[in-house]
Amino acid sequence: MLIDTHCHLDASEFDPDRDEVVQRALQAGVACMVVPAVEAGNFGVVQHLARRHGSLRYALGIHPLYVDRAQEHDLATLRQAIESALADDAFVAVGEIGLDGFVPVADPARHEHFFVEQLRLAREFDLPVICHVRRAQDRVLKHLRRMRVRSGVAHAFNGSVQQAEQFIGLGFVLGFGGAMTFDRALQIRRLAAAFDDSAYVLETDAPDIAPAWHWQARNAPVELPRIAEVFAELRGQSPQWVATQTGTNAVRALPRLTGRSTG
Repeated sequence: MLIDTHCHLDASEFDPDRDEVVQRALQAGVACMVVPAVEAGNFGVVQHLARRHGSLRYALGIHPLYVDRAQEHDLATLRQAIESALADDAFVAVGEIGLDGFVPVADPARHEHFFVEQLRLAREFDLPVICHVRRAQDRVLKHLRRMRVRSGVAHAFNGSVQQAEQFIGLGFVLGFGGAMTFDRALQIRRLAAAFDDSAYVLETDAPDIAPAWHWQARNAPVELPRIAEVFAELRGQSPQWVATQTGTNAVRALPRLTGRSTG
């Protein structure tokens, strides 16, 4: 089963044709799509999308690139939203949370505070996390080792083999998507073939990280089957096997995915 474990279908880029985007993905064979929140103001938006489309799931969290405009009380809002969402079978994780080492920030300590407090909530409610780790793998790992959570996804992973091994050892799977489809992305392509079948999930990060054949255009979940074909080729496997295995891995990492029928 093809599962897009990370797509931002709430983004304004999809305002003109959001319903059609979902339908095109379903018709292409994508059974399920996970939409992570990015700030308190869009918790309700991702929940509404999941109510509208039975194939969508959602996560609740404060993205590191939104921490600068977040307020301390947003953490209490997140806690309340999680408590309310536990009865919702479309709710699957705390996310998107994490750290970002690419965009300079004025107060790195505040970013770490928000990340740790969200890990604390995930641990309290025994929920997996969807982690943003861009150029921050070691710092994210430091906090994950201290604040153990049940499982999670290292979104858009592009670290070293050693860092990948540490995420896997902590019960995480590695999210791979459009970046892997570029011939010049040698490190990511090596990583795609470096680990056991159980280590990976697939994602688009739509509307961002478009694959090579769609470069500089709006990415969408409909691209996932072709992304899976590239992943299968890199691993010397069939696309059917990749769809089955990465779908199984997604459910293992995000167990609440099984709480609602897909389609």
